[in-house]
Amino acid sequence: MSPTDSAMSTVVKKRASLSLDELIDGVRRFDRTVLGRAITLVESTAPSHMQMASQLLGHFSKPSGDSLRIGITGVPGVGKSTFIETLGLYLLALGKRVAVIAVDPSSTISGGSILGDKTRMERLVQQENCFIRPVPSKGTLGGVAQNTMEAMLLCEAAGFDVILVETVGVGQNEATVRELVDFFLLLMLPNAGDNLQGIKRGIMELADHILINKADGDNIHAAQLAQNEYVQAMEFMRAATLGWKPSVSTGSALEEEGIADVWQIVERFAVKTKQSQIFFQRRDAQRRQWLRLRIAGLLETRFFANANVQQRLHDAEAAFLKGNRSFNDAIEDVLSSCKIE
Repeated sequence: MSPTDSAMSTVVKKRASLSLDELIDGVRRFDRTVLGRAITLVESTAPSHMQMASQLLGHFSKPSGDSLRIGITGVPGVGKSTFIETLGLYLLALGKRVAVIAVDPSSTISGGSILGDKTRMERLVQQENCFIRPVPSKGTLGGVAQNTMEAMLLCEAAGFDVILVETVGVGQNEATVRELVDFFLLLMLPNAGDNLQGIKRGIMELADHILINKADGDNIHAAQLAQNEYVQAMEFMRAATLGWKPSVSTGSALEEEGIADVWQIVERFAVKTKQSQIFFQRRDAQRRQWLRLRIAGLLETRFFANANVQQRLHDAEAAFLKGNRSFNDAIEDVLSSCKIE
């Protein structure tokens, strides 16, 4: 168990335990404190917590489809947290309930994470109809945490209309977020020439919309040039969503410019994809992916926890390091511990 998991388990134990029925009732009543504890429960790797979390998720495993899941990513320093706060406040003013799942990178040494998004979103965190949940990535690839899907399902069950998922940052494996959300928003900085060279083409191909953020002050002209370059670049890329043509806009989260335009694009996207059934087909694909990821995760946990596997792994490692077994043979020695061919 990592230091983060150990600390999480301690937090759960310190507080007065809630029964399964109390957790279910609290989530359904939009009790944000109970919702937070429910998410902490599903993040825990303690065996007793995992069993209860499984029962809890069993009550909410089928999403209503009424919410919108929006993945937000971008290069470091692009202003993701500022944008999310500005967008969140705008949505709250429209009468929406907004949940933010902000994934923080975990240290590969200590396993801990900063979890500082509540500090960066000072205005948003104070709002009654908003819930901000910083979660550690625990080194998970894809820019999202291991239990992001579970957190989204619980937020949907609590009645949130919009769920914003802030990813760790742009990288080759960031594409995992595309498999969890309905709409994928890519934030970019002005000075398109440098950005086009520095960002993976694959990430741009996953975007349903690109926003050139920080288009204010001396950056306005550069942002317009960047917009033109991205529009041209997108013409040669395959659309991420069937029947939807990705667009590019400029805005400034700091100056609250262009936020309403982005939301209108998201709403048009939701209407069009629901009419074509693409929205619901994607949700089904997300549920299949979630199921497979959970199976893979549990298989890994149970496999390495098996005493026979541990002994074979120890022997295989020793033989490999001494040069007595090849890399592939050492792997086969360990895999032979299970019955799967």
